[in-house]
Amino acid sequence: MALDFAAGCVGGAAGVLVGHPFDTVKVRLQVQNVDKPLYRGTFHCFQSIVRQESMLGLYKGIGSPMMGLTFINAIVFGVQGNAMRRLGSDTPLNQFLAGASAGAIQCVICCPMELAKTRMQMQGTGEKKSKRKVYKNSLDCLVRIYRREGFRGINRGMVTTFVRETPGFGVYFLSYDVLTRSLGCEPEDPYMIPKLLFAGGMSGIASWISTYPVDVIKSRLQADGVGGVNKYNSIMDCVRQSLQKEGWRVFTRGLTSTLLRAFPVNATTFATVTLFLMYMRDGEECRIQDSEPQSVQLQPLQQQTQPTSM
Repeated sequence: MALDFAAGCVGGAAGVLVGHPFDTVKVRLQVQNVDKPLYRGTFHCFQSIVRQESMLGLYKGIGSPMMGLTFINAIVFGVQGNAMRRLGSDTPLNQFLAGASAGAIQCVICCPMELAKTRMQMQGTGEKKSKRKVYKNSLDCLVRIYRREGFRGINRGMVTTFVRETPGFGVYFLSYDVLTRSLGCEPEDPYMIPKLLFAGGMSGIASWISTYPVDVIKSRLQADGVGGVNKYNSIMDCVRQSLQKEGWRVFTRGLTSTLLRAFPVNATTFATVTLFLMYMRDGEECRIQDSEPQSVQLQPLQQQTQPTSM
């Protein structure tokens, strides 16, 4: 299990660096005011952030996922690996159940982390240098929210996070298992790494598509209150208002940037985790073999009468 945790840490850090800019684009598109939209679409949003806020604008709020996602991936891969060992047989259903249990448990860290990330990503929208920074960093953001709203405040969006993550991670691990088996990802395969990257990337896409509407509502709830104005009273109120103003297309806002992000992030994460585990387990096996005493077969001494030269 320790190896699963370590592999998750490595994979998590790699995934954050690759995908955070598109995550910023996704959040901006999901929560922008439909009456006065700032962005026409994914690429316009990307260009606008770079032009108005510099490249650093795309990395707003990265501190929170850099700290949180490392632990989240460690928990996810650790819990999933342990759950599979407890379930016994490696079946598609067990892969889904193990992934779902991992997704549910990591919500405790994921929800506050994404709250801080969302608030930081929304801060200083359209400004190269924010005239008035409400939050200095992700930790300061959570501390301020806690002081103002208490424990409930830093867990804003927990229900939607749980509803998104539990089936989402089930689909995630199930898809990866099915794809790696279908592609035949064996250690001796010269194309193993491209296959792992493809399987990981497609698993991420499948996971996001399966739960994306819930993510839109989660982002809107967590961004609600920025600027001192609260628009939503509950999850259902958010769903109702969003549908009334924007129709069913509201549930696809930011989907393009999410899928563009999902493939490289999850390809990197899964390939890194899989290769790390393979390397470490091979190393462990070698150390075990080296530490085992070599069995010496003692041959019985047979006295043979040999003619002497005398």
